[in-house]
This record gives sequence, C-alpha cells and structure tokens, in this order.
Amino acid sequence: MKNNREKQVIKTSIISIISNIILAGFKAFVGFLSNSIAIISDAVNNLSDALSSIITIVGTKLAGKTPDKKHPYGYGRIEYMTSFIVSAIVLYAGITAFTESVKKIIHPEEVDYSFITLVILVSGIIVKFILGLYVKKKGKEVHSDSLVASGSDAFNDAILSISVLASALIYMLFKISLEAYVGVLLSVVIIKSGIELIKESVDNMLGVRVESSLSKSIKKEISKEKDVHGVFDLVLNNYGPDKYLGSAHIEVLDTLSVAEVDKISRRISNTIATKYGVLLHTIGIYSVNTKDEHIINVQNEIHKIVFSHKGILQMHGFYLDEEDKSISFDIIIDFKEKNREEIYRKIYEKLKQKFEGYKINITLDVDVSD
Repeated sequence: MKNNREKQVIKTSIISIISNIILAGFKAFVGFLSNSIAIISDAVNNLSDALSSIITIVGTKLAGKTPDKKHPYGYGRIEYMTSFIVSAIVLYAGITAFTESVKKIIHPEEVDYSFITLVILVSGIIVKFILGLYVKKKGKEVHSDSLVASGSDAFNDAILSISVLASALIYMLFKISLEAYVGVLLSVVIIKSGIELIKESVDNMLGVRVESSLSKSIKKEISKEKDVHGVFDLVLNNYGPDKYLGSAHIEVLDTLSVAEVDKISRRISNTIATKYGVLLHTIGIYSVNTKDEHIINVQNEIHKIVFSHKGILQMHGFYLDEEDKSISFDIIIDFKEKNREEIYRKIYEKLKQKFEGYKINITLDVDVSD
C-alpha cells in the first residue's frame, strides 16, 4: 500500500515535470521573440512548477524511509515540509509576476504578438488545465498535500495564461496593451493561493483536528461492540498522510471480568486497524455502575447540574468512591466558549456545595475529535 502510494506520487510528479519543462521552453522562446513580459513570466512560472514537482519526489522518497530508533514513527511528516516548500514557490511566483507586471505598467514596452504566439498560449492553457485536473485528482487519491498543491498551482497557471491570451488578442485587434494590468490582477490571485496553501501546510505540521468523517466512523465502529456503552476521548496523532496512531476510552459495565474487557479491547484494536489502517495503541476503560442505586442517582443529578451550564459538550468517565469519599468525571467544554475555566470553576463550586463531604475531581478534557 505504502509502496504503491509512493509510486503514484512519483509517477504523477514526473509527468508534471516533463509537461512544465516543455511548456516553459516553448513559452520562453515565444516570449523573447514577442518581447512579452507576461509570456516570459508564464514560462518562469512553469519552471517553478517543475521545481515543485522535483521537491515533491524528494519529499516522498524521504518520507518513505523505514522507522528507526531516533524516529520510531517514521518520516511521514517530511511530506508536510515539502508541501510547505511547494506552497512557498507558488507564493514566490505570484510575487515575481506582480513585480514584473508593475514594472511594465511604469515602463511600458512595445510587444509583437503573432499567430504562433496564440497557438502556444492556447496549447499551454489546455495542457495546464488537463495537468491540473490529473495532478489534483491523484493527490486526493493518495492523500498527498504536495500533489494537491501542485494541481492547484497548475489551475492558477492556466488562468494566468488565459489572461495573457486575452491581452494578446486585445492588442492584436485594438492595439491596446493590457497585459501588464492583467498580470497584476492574476498575480494577486496566485499570491492569495500561495498564502492559503502555506497556511494549510503549517496547520498539518502543527497538528489539526482529525477529519470529522474519520473520527465519527471509528467511534461508530467501536460502538458496534455489544458490550461497549460509550466511546470517548478518541485521540489520533498524524505521523504522515494516512498514518494515524491513537487511543480511545470506552465505557463497559462493571459486571464484566478483566478477561472479557481484554477481549473487547483487542477486538476493537484489530477491527480499527484492519478497516481504517489506524493503530489504537491504548483502549482506556471507564466502568459503568450497575449495582448501586445511590451512585446511579448521584450520577444523574450531577449530569443535570453539569449540562445546565452553557458550552458543555460531554460528560463521561463518572466514578464515585464511597471509601475514599470522592467523585470523579471528565467534562468537555466547547472551544467557542472563551471563559472555559470560569465555567469549570462554577460547576466545581456548585458540586462542592451540593455534595459536601466528597472530594470533587473534575478533569477538563479537550475536544480533540468529533
């Protein structure tokens, strides 16, 4: 699976490199003949795309290195670094195009478009649109941010070429030179795209919330176990595209034996690994009380008090220890609530007054997955 993904990324990148080098060669030739800064900038942009694809190949090969003692989770996150570099190249190309276009506005020069110019531009637009569709599609199939970024860049290049084509046609028909102004407008679009791609790359390196559909599917799958009465605290750490390691807590009845709980946790780990390729290295256990009516009533009462406060998303892991005179549970407060600590404090004070004589232990959990 990993080797097939690597082959797909490299194959797609090589196709992109060859296409961009050919386009850059033709556009540079026509650009110098016609004295068109827009076409020359377009050629430089194609060369930057070829460089981006080379960086993507290097990143994919490095990310595919086997884990070692220093990096036991592998090198998968290198792809996020190469994605950042590709995004930076996109941003640089946009800034360069903007600078050169502004120069041409300040110091306009005569251009000399011909029929061959139009043919090269139209061909480049068609190739870039097809290449963009292909690269982006492959990127999504193999979950490669670098390929998706390169595909998006190809679309931007096609749009830029359309603007160059339009300005060439207007000049040939009406002798009005607009290429520099159109270049400024399109370079702003490319700069915006570069900034967005950089932001996405940085988010991946920092660590972002796991995709909602994946976390919900995994929780739903775990809940299918007949003895599981709740799934909480699903934490998935990303160590590269499609490489997740994590943990989860489950609620089971207090009537089950340790051997039965062990079988449940093993079945869950195997099922999630087989179906989703996710390794749940820890399955934490919360015991659901079924024997003491008093504890059940206390839990229901506390549940009402907790959820009477704004922003409460979840309460779980309830445990009452009569010997130690302690009540423990976890709560999750919505990140949208700016005063999360204040909400926590109010709940704590209210329960402390309500259940005098008990030690109240509330863990303010983090809303890490849907």
